[in-house]
Amino acid sequence: MRHDPTWGQPPSQLPSVGPGVPGWLEERLFDQRIVMVRGLLTNEAATGISAALLTLDATGPAPIQLHVSGDGGELGAALTVIDVIDTMTAPVHALVTSQAVGAVVAVLAAADKRSAYRHARFKLTEPHAAGVTGTADEVTRAAGQHLRELEEIVLRLVEVTGQSRSRIEDDLSAGRILSAQEAVEYGLIDEIVGKA
Repeated sequence: MRHDPTWGQPPSQLPSVGPGVPGWLEERLFDQRIVMVRGLLTNEAATGISAALLTLDATGPAPIQLHVSGDGGELGAALTVIDVIDTMTAPVHALVTSQAVGAVVAVLAAADKRSAYRHARFKLTEPHAAGVTGTADEVTRAAGQHLRELEEIVLRLVEVTGQSRSRIEDDLSAGRILSAQEAVEYGLIDEIVGKA
């Protein structure tokens, strides 16, 4: 067993790699093949999540647990993580621990197996685009690209849930909220974890 210099230190002296999660805890989760998706899914967060997934994938074929508690985020960031999951050899099992909103729902849909704790909540909303500036033509091209990428998310949700495209589009536009049980019925997750 290796020596951990942070073991036994007060929490205020521990390094932190994210809001509210000390570095030593994140390392122990990583050792258990658990990657956390929490907070807002930005390009920076997607880069870290992708690096962790790729690193674990390279170490062997055992399933990787993706623990999800996300407040939405950028469409491009979601696509980054989705692309990585799609290329991995190891299966990805996602567990929604608190909530999944917008872009994070798209990442959830890319997992091989999807589950949630019974009090988890889901909000179907369109992931937003990163801020675009420039000429009118550049903004128009960026808007077109955003619509094409959003269509990819819609089609993936259709495939995963078995819902019609029009229903998925309507629910994303309306910001539909689902309980864990409703998410099972909708086809978004496979099962609820924990006692009923």
